[in-house]
Amino acid sequence: MKPDLAEALEAQLLHQVGVSPDAATTDDLMLGVAELARQALSRRWVATQSRERTERARRVYYLSMEFLMGRTLGNALAALDLQGPSAEALKAHARTLEDVAVREPDAALGNGGLGRLAACFLDSMATLGLPSMGYGIRYEYGMFAQEIQAGQQVEYPDPWLENGTPWEFPRQGVHHTVRFGGWVEHHGERSIWRAAGQVQAKACDMVVPGHRTDKVSTLRLWKAAAPAHIDLHAFNAGDYQRAAGVKNEYENISWVLYPNDSTPAGRELRLRQEYFFTAASLQDIVQRHLAEHGTLANLADRVAIHLNDTHPAIGVAELMRLLVDEQDMAWDAAWALTGQVFSYTNHTLMPEALETWPVGLMQQVLPRHLEIIFRINADFLAMAARARPGDHDFLRRLSLIDETGERRVRMAHLSIVGSHKVNGVSALHSKLLVQTIFADFAALWPERFINVTNGVTPRRWLEQANPNLAALLDARIGTGWRHELTALKALRAVAGDTTFQREFAAVKLANKQRLAQAIEAATGVRVQPASLFDVQVKRIHEYKRQLLNLMHVVARYHDILAHPEGPDGRGWVPRTVVFAGKAASSYHTAKTIVRLIHDVGRVVNADPRIGERLKLVFMPNYGVSVAEVVMPAADLSEQISTAGTEASGTGNMKLALNGAITIGTDDGANIEIREAVGDDNLFIFGLKTPEVLALREAGYQPLALYEADPVLKATLDAIGGGRFSPEEPGRYRGLVDSLLWGGDHYLLLADFAAYRAAQARVDALYRDPSAWTAMAIRNVAGMGGFSSDRTVRDYARAVWAIEPRP
Repeated sequence: MKPDLAEALEAQLLHQVGVSPDAATTDDLMLGVAELARQALSRRWVATQSRERTERARRVYYLSMEFLMGRTLGNALAALDLQGPSAEALKAHARTLEDVAVREPDAALGNGGLGRLAACFLDSMATLGLPSMGYGIRYEYGMFAQEIQAGQQVEYPDPWLENGTPWEFPRQGVHHTVRFGGWVEHHGERSIWRAAGQVQAKACDMVVPGHRTDKVSTLRLWKAAAPAHIDLHAFNAGDYQRAAGVKNEYENISWVLYPNDSTPAGRELRLRQEYFFTAASLQDIVQRHLAEHGTLANLADRVAIHLNDTHPAIGVAELMRLLVDEQDMAWDAAWALTGQVFSYTNHTLMPEALETWPVGLMQQVLPRHLEIIFRINADFLAMAARARPGDHDFLRRLSLIDETGERRVRMAHLSIVGSHKVNGVSALHSKLLVQTIFADFAALWPERFINVTNGVTPRRWLEQANPNLAALLDARIGTGWRHELTALKALRAVAGDTTFQREFAAVKLANKQRLAQAIEAATGVRVQPASLFDVQVKRIHEYKRQLLNLMHVVARYHDILAHPEGPDGRGWVPRTVVFAGKAASSYHTAKTIVRLIHDVGRVVNADPRIGERLKLVFMPNYGVSVAEVVMPAADLSEQISTAGTEASGTGNMKLALNGAITIGTDDGANIEIREAVGDDNLFIFGLKTPEVLALREAGYQPLALYEADPVLKATLDAIGGGRFSPEEPGRYRGLVDSLLWGGDHYLLLADFAAYRAAQARVDALYRDPSAWTAMAIRNVAGMGGFSSDRTVRDYARAVWAIEPRP
């Protein structure tokens, strides 16, 4: 195809896009090139599926509420080795490949690290040749598009499918019925669920290509379709709203990722979403297995189902329902199969973040599943009681039903009981899981709990996001790092090489210039590429402590005003602080922090006394494509969560892989990054997890810290007193009071002084360009263990029992 790509593109424009090649717009060209790639991917997909059916391969099915795929075109062309030929073909139209690629909207199928991790895993599964399929929801509008109006986050639908997408393959013959509500009839040992309503789940596939292989993985997304399009009788009678009511009632299941769950209707919709995609996926898996094998007796030999967090946890009860109610399998045999099939990844240490559902709501939406969960719980507690006779507190903590207050189903508990392996996503996280929130389960089943540290795909996050650095690495150490990231360790030997340092620094500066242009286009703020780019890009949440970062910005602002000559008389290291991330639509505190960032930036950026020494910007609508511009340009990577709260993080890995130096706490995967790059090659500060626990047990007194530290006091007084919001002086009083009088749950005040000291060390190193660049190179060199290829290999061997066949 390559030699004829220019001719093939002309043909696509004429016959598929429907335009004259001479009149093709940039959007037309994007569709034309995408269609060529789609055809090649389709051939690989058909060959892969045929091979797997013939071999009756054992497959892994990865169930996730999110798949944050980003743009597909660049990744597809790289996997097909068509980047060069495509660029050449586009020259005839006076376009670059970059001009065309940016016209593709990000697929709005996820929000943060959970969804991006799932996307990286599909890339690695395909590259490693694992027979695999991801399952999720085909969201019409995704999370939301974030706009900033008067400094405040405003959410709008993200119509990523408004003009269709060239990457999906609608599977007209693949659909499953998903039912809700109603009641359960019992006839002896047989239970019959009489549902009150149903929706069709229609399959749309996206092909995820492997790199340096013809194998692909599949992402199957479910679209909700009402059983009848409209009530025609109501329509003909003129009641148009009622005519479309049923259609909207069911099809809204696949409209939006994470609907606002602050209302009863929002909570019910979210439960329906989770069951909808899980039920459709499990029906699909069982149907495929029966078509290939004719029996379910060997289901556990050929099927591995992985739960990415608790959103698909209802799958444990759903598989039992399918096996017992639909396939007439005995309960004990069905339970044995279920436990062998499922595995579960936990992504949080915070008890309040573990998903639970009111028993009453589950009774209303999924009555048969509630019955099944009650029976699973009864059998499980009977087993646990034999292990610890008379220990009622032990049973209360283990129960799948939380009986304190409103009775609630504990979905993490269901996931653990129904899985043969449970893993955390960093060494610290996995250790804390078995010591804290799941200690009782670990006492029963110590062998069930393992660690699999997260990773990121170097194809997306280095080769594609940072092509100039990728080319530099190719020239110095060869191209093998794309598929065996440990090859990066060869860079340690050249970290001090002045020629390589100069080349490395030139790449970084070019990336910073590109980001500076993007910042000005998005925010109107002009920043200096020569300044230190200090980056914190992630979901806005109190435990991630964007507010601590902002407190340092305010303190630095005060310091510059008080000492314009600099702390040592040598002036200030110019710094550009970059935030990006979305706050959940119902998370008031997070949205307040977004507004405070803008208010502080408005004052700092306009102060002529500050000039270019400090800039503060917020990049709106953070997603994969924004990250691909920000991360290659970062000098400093902010990973400052309270120790013991971040499960792993993957942004820390992507940033370090692109030559950013970490400033962070000993939390999540920061610890493993520190071990990989060396203690002297990043800036660790603050309390460690045991010290956090000890401080809280001793009776933490944030007010005493405030009174004792004049810098901290001046910082909080400025924020709370209206220095940055003179039009509404009390705007941030509540935020400050939550720290001083509300307990400062995430210990910002406790770590503030240590954080400022670490930032002073950052300034000192940045004054020495050679030393800074050498440290940045050593960070890249140490990232070999953080490839998602390694992560997926670990899962394949320790959890899924599938041997990679790259």
